[in-house]
Amino acid sequence: MAKGLTKSQIVSHLAETAEIQKKAAATVLEEIANLATKECKRSGQFVIPGLGKAVKANRKARTGRNPQTGETIQIPAKTVVKFRLAKAFKDAVVPPKKK
Repeated sequence: MAKGLTKSQIVSHLAETAEIQKKAAATVLEEIANLATKECKRSGQFVIPGLGKAVKANRKARTGRNPQTGETIQIPAKTVVKFRLAKAFKDAVVPPKKK
């Protein structure tokens, strides 16, 4: 599988497309990440239109198994962040099967 873009490649592409300096593009990228973090902590979700949304979710406590020993262990409840892709983005990347 191909490797993804690096941060510097994304910054270069944004700077070229928006016709701004790389430093400004890097600042925009950093600010979006900071805003996503703050908003997800505050309200439990952050939407990027056309891409998807990050949602804070609670996982229940459950019983698991230690793969080395086979012994059952109790896994505690915890809060996680999930990213749900927008339907338009998903359909553009992997077109739905025709029936």
